[in-house]
Order: sequence, then structure tokens, then C-alpha cells
Amino acid sequence: MSATQTFSTRRTSYIRDGNNIPAMSKPIPPLGQPPLTPAVFHILLALADGPRHGYAIMQAVEESAGTEMRMGPGTIYGSLQRMEEAGLVRELSPDGHDRRRLFALQPFGRRALDGEARRLARLAALLRSKRLIADEG
Repeated sequence: MSATQTFSTRRTSYIRDGNNIPAMSKPIPPLGQPPLTPAVFHILLALADGPRHGYAIMQAVEESAGTEMRMGPGTIYGSLQRMEEAGLVRELSPDGHDRRRLFALQPFGRRALDGEARRLARLAALLRSKRLIADEG
């Protein structure tokens, strides 16, 4: 897997000064590099305390993000699949009779979560310094 991926759907070109100029594709940063998407951040946050199954991840995301970020099974499991491919999480082997899929944070996922937390803390400090949000305490 390359360090960057490109997003390519219908690529259109444009004409400038009589020349046909092809549109450039937009690079997409690799999954796990800041800034993380809200879904990835909250899933990693849900797994920070230990392995969880999909439904428990959905509950933890709703608890941490509030009702404005409800994720259904399709979003959760689609995100988990991409996150596993990127090395952020891994699915644990099923335990005997339990049919639920259990996921755990990988070291790369922990580093990505830590990096995003530091980035968000810097942004919060900047907002406080500009008096856009109140100091806590």
C-alpha cells in the first residue's frame, strides 16, 4: 500500500488558453494520519480502554460524541474494515460460542489516537487564547 492514495472518480479537464488541461487528482492522506475523521477518532477512542465488539463500539461512540454522531452497523463495520487494513485495529479471534466480532487497538492505532489528541489539545489551547471558548476550571 502506498503512502498516499488518490481519489479518482470522474476526472474532468478544462480548457485554458486553447489548451486542454487534465484535472489533477486530489491526494488523500493515509488513514491514521492527522487529522483523523470523526468516525475514526471516536472508534479509536472507544477501543482505547480495551477490546470491544461492534455494538459496544457504537454505544461508546454515542457516549463520547453525543447523539449528533450516531453510527449504524454499516458505518462501524465499514470503518473497522478500513482501519484494520491500515493497521489501526485488528479483529480478535472469536471466543468459542461468541459470534460477536471483537476488535482491539493496534500500536499504530494508539499512536494515531495520541497524535490526534495532541492536535486537538493544541487547537483547544489556541481557541482559549483567543477567548473563543472559556477556560475550564
